[in-house]
This record gives sequence, structure tokens and C-alpha cells, in this order.
Amino acid sequence: MNDLLIIGAGLAGLTAAYSAAKAGQKVKVIAKGMGITHWHAGTVDVLGYAAEGAGVVRPLEAIDDLPPDHPYRLLGADRLSAALADFTRLTAEIGLPYTGAQTTGDNLWLPSPVGAARPTFLAPAGQAAGDLSTGQPLLIVGIEGMRDFYPKLIAENLVKQGHTARHAFLPLSLFTQRHDITTLQLAKLVEEPTRLAQLAEALTRLVSTGERIGLLAILGFENHPTVLKRLSEATVAPVCEIPTLPPSVPGIRLHTHLRRKLEAMGVRVEIGMEAIGFGTDGNRIGWVETETSSRPLKHRATNFLLATGGILGGGINSDHTGRAWEVIFGLPLTIPQERSDWFRPRFLDSEGQPVFRGGVPVNENFQPIRSDGAPVYANLWAAGGTLAGADSIRERSVEGIAISTGRWVASVPRSNPVRL
Repeated sequence: MNDLLIIGAGLAGLTAAYSAAKAGQKVKVIAKGMGITHWHAGTVDVLGYAAEGAGVVRPLEAIDDLPPDHPYRLLGADRLSAALADFTRLTAEIGLPYTGAQTTGDNLWLPSPVGAARPTFLAPAGQAAGDLSTGQPLLIVGIEGMRDFYPKLIAENLVKQGHTARHAFLPLSLFTQRHDITTLQLAKLVEEPTRLAQLAEALTRLVSTGERIGLLAILGFENHPTVLKRLSEATVAPVCEIPTLPPSVPGIRLHTHLRRKLEAMGVRVEIGMEAIGFGTDGNRIGWVETETSSRPLKHRATNFLLATGGILGGGINSDHTGRAWEVIFGLPLTIPQERSDWFRPRFLDSEGQPVFRGGVPVNENFQPIRSDGAPVYANLWAAGGTLAGADSIRERSVEGIAISTGRWVASVPRSNPVRL
């Protein structure tokens, strides 16, 4: 039997699995789908915007300004910082090193797919090279015929914000004779030595002295650091990736390498396992069952971690009447149960919408709790987007909350009398 069963294969679930396995626990991860990594930019946003909508310069110094029930307030800045440091070491281990302004604690400001400056705390080395705060001119390079990446728009918007930028295009025939191809397919093609050399030669002809090159995120899949290094050396210019609309090559890259690491550590990660029920023994969960083609499959464990995400991740569902519910254990939620209370009158209200701040309330050990503060189940924890207290999309804290709470829950046995 497993020591820990994790439900959800996003960053919270995978981070928790890594930390628990490293501590010697037998871990299994089950999930309905792949998790948010396939959709986000592959960066780690910790805290980008304050409640009033102002940009946050130093996230770790802004934790005390958050509401008391925010996951970061429950963790504290020290635990958050330790989790981010652990994640940085992990990404170096798996060959996808992440970096940021760790010495100052400042957010990086990276170009978005439409040329806005987006705040993030940690980024793959390739994306970090695009930090707009350096002031170095940017050459935005696109590929003719590629959807969801518009170099002219990006450059124009950067210029409007006071940055120096221009754009250029490369022909799709430089990579393939196909007329329709995805960014993921291109990322794998670019790793081929001949195509990589052709790309380097083409970029060298385009770039001017003193510029850095911003490319859509196609710079390799299995050997991203090698592709990045060779292009930078050949062009004698910093090269950075700019994420496109989903599916996200940097996010899929990270997910794939994390899964391989976990599997090498003996962690089973099973996708396509939708949890549909559970059984209890007193105040403890005994098993979770998933749907199969014949009869439900029971997954038994000593302890359980819920990391299924919130409304956007499918861990919380709702209907037209305004009722909202946690989909596996029926846990209490802080989401208003009147639909009229879900939203404020203004669609882009600077304070966000109440429905997105709602989630599963937890105690200081991240155990889901009832209204009286008692844990719902003695051997159940929660992490990531399913937690109450944060409007993670608006404040840009999705990955930071996932990584830090996942790591902390996996370390609970060293600080909690209830054995995890």
C-alpha cells in the first residue's frame, strides 16, 4: 500500500510527489488529465499584482499584505522561499534550469504573447533572457504562417511601453515543407542538427549588434538548453523564448521532465484516472476509486493529498443555480452559494471576482476543515489551486502557490503529530 496517494498531476501534485518520495515515502499520483502545465507559460509566478492592481516588485516582501487566509500567509515567507529554492534545484537536476533575480528578490518582467510586460519570479533560462528591465533592444522573430504568434504586434506594443523592439519573419520552409505545423512539432524539429544550423544562420543575418533575439517558444524539447546555447553562440546574441498561446511548449517540457524524474524515483504517475468515489474508516479515508471500463478501481493509501485545482482546473464544479461543490470528497467551500454573489458588477474589477477567491478552507497544516475548524478527515491534505483565499489568476500566483503548498504538505510528517 502507498504511503501517499496524490490526486492531481499539476505542479502542486508533482512537487508534492517529488518531496514525499525524496523523504522515503511510497507515492502514487492519479489524475484525470495532465494539469495546468500544458497551458501556462512554463514560468513560476509568485505574486505579480497587489490587491489594488499595482505591480509587485518583490513578492516575498509583500506576503504580509495578503489576506489572513491566503495560502502564502499560512505558509509564511520563509517556507515559500525554501520551496522556491527547492524547485530551482529540482529543475537543475532535470536539465531545465530555472533562474530569476534571486539576489534582489525582484520579479522579472517578460514579454507576453501580445507584447505586454508580465511579472514572474522564476523562469527557464531561455525566457529569463528576455527580462525587459535590462533595457536591451529586442528583435522579435516569427515564422510565416504560424498561428498564435504575432511579432509585429509584440514589437509595436513593446515600443508603446518605452522599450526598443523591432520584428522580422523567417519562412516556414526553413524548418519543413508542411504548410501547417504545431509549435510542439517545431520544437522537436529544431533539435535536428541540420535545421538548428539553418536557424542559427538565418538569425545571424537578421540580428544587429547589441540586440537580443526573441523567438516563439520552439527552442527544443528534449535538449532545450543545448539548442539555446548553440543559437546564442552562433548569433553572438542572447536568445530568449516568448510563450505562445496554449498548448505551451515550455509547460509541456517541464511536465515531461518532471514525470520522468518521478518515475525514476519509483513514483507511479497514472493519467486518465478520474476519481469518482471514496471510502472511509471513521474519520480517515481508506481508499479512492477511479472509473474503469468494467468496475471502479480502488486506490488505497495511508494518506491522501487533494491537488485537483479549483474551478478552472476541474476540482470544483458548479451549476446554474449557484451551487458549487468539491468534486471528489464533497469538502466545504468558501465560494458563495448564491450565484448573484459570485461576481462584482465590473467585469475587470481590480479586486477580482469572489467566486475565484473561493475554494477549500484549510488549517495551518493544509488539512481541509469544517466551519468549526476541525479537520474533515484526519489523513487528507490539500494543495494548489483548490485552496481558498487566493485569486491566483488575477494576482499571478498560480505556480507559486502550487509549488510551495505541494512541498509543504509533503513535509508535514516532520512537523505534524498526525503521521503522513
